[in-house]
Amino acid sequence: MIRPHVAWFGLAALLVLAPAAPARAQNVTLPPSGDNQKCTVVQHIGPATITVDYSSPDVHAPDGADRRGKIWGTLVHYGYAEETFGTCGKKCPWRGGANENTVIRFSHPMTVEGKPIAAGTYGLHFLAGENEWTVIFSKNSSSWGSYFYDESEDALRVTVKPAKAPYREWLTYEFVDRQPDKTVLALAWEDLQVPIAIAVPDIAELYYQTIRNELKDSPGFDYHGWQQAADYLVQQKAHLDVAEKWAKTAVDGPFVGEENFTTLRSLSEAQKANGKAAEAKATMEKALAHPAAGPFDIYQYARPMIREGHPEEALKVFQAAAKRMPGKWPLDLGIARAYSAMGDFKTALKFARTSLPLAPDQANKDNVSRMIAQLEKGEDMNKQ
Repeated sequence: MIRPHVAWFGLAALLVLAPAAPARAQNVTLPPSGDNQKCTVVQHIGPATITVDYSSPDVHAPDGADRRGKIWGTLVHYGYAEETFGTCGKKCPWRGGANENTVIRFSHPMTVEGKPIAAGTYGLHFLAGENEWTVIFSKNSSSWGSYFYDESEDALRVTVKPAKAPYREWLTYEFVDRQPDKTVLALAWEDLQVPIAIAVPDIAELYYQTIRNELKDSPGFDYHGWQQAADYLVQQKAHLDVAEKWAKTAVDGPFVGEENFTTLRSLSEAQKANGKAAEAKATMEKALAHPAAGPFDIYQYARPMIREGHPEEALKVFQAAAKRMPGKWPLDLGIARAYSAMGDFKTALKFARTSLPLAPDQANKDNVSRMIAQLEKGEDMNKQ
């Protein structure tokens, strides 16, 4: 027989040894409700990203019933729906998926259908319609579905046009168009697609801000980062004063600068973009004469001059380089191209034939042979 005080002691020991229950019980991981699998899709627009998290229902119901033709206007109400659960009452939009709220994240400020939206995380809701849909971005992204939707929490509303699309069994979000500064996010399900145009308003400025921060880290410990950054700004015609400073750092910045053909050329382009023609010319002449300037550097620099209608300038560059580096491929070919563009096919043919045995591989030899055949017929070798 167990005495009462002994029994009490044993119970007390068990209570001490047992783990304390958490203040809030945590659910274990189970299959999603209705087999509506969770999905995530991400699209980059340069340094910016758009992320959509959603749960994906299928046209066939969990019991196997085929709901094709009964999705739009029936399963998904047109306009608002009325719910007895939650707080949305008679103004409940569609959650754009199943189970939890569909969530969209913008890493940077963007525009949706031309309207601005701040960087952040939003609940994504829809008011479906036969001919027009309203897309709702709610500041509340953590509620379950649309049951607790509150119009006062809207961050943005836009209208879009639905369109017929190839059949999709599973509701899907995908990016159906991808451009350097914009994309189109589409909700696709059953036989319908709903496209939403999204853009980064000033992608060049975003790149600039990103690059500027990156140059404070490891990319800034080597001249390549500064040189590439300067080239980008010149190409975009943005922050040209900064472009020249960055190019100068690539040439002679403490610990990171290196004077070579590439960095000098970048500095010349930046100086030219800032209206410093004389300085740009002097810097480019220094680049062309630099010991690090190889025959391919010269060729890649001068050949565009021919395409741009300045074969005489290209010829001078090729001739000066050929004098310094005789017999180096593809300088004689460059000279031939320049003479051909100037209409002197006889002289062009001479240099093209000289360049043929210098070609480094069969593909280049075949290409030069075709150019020679063109010149022999009295045709410009640059027109292929």
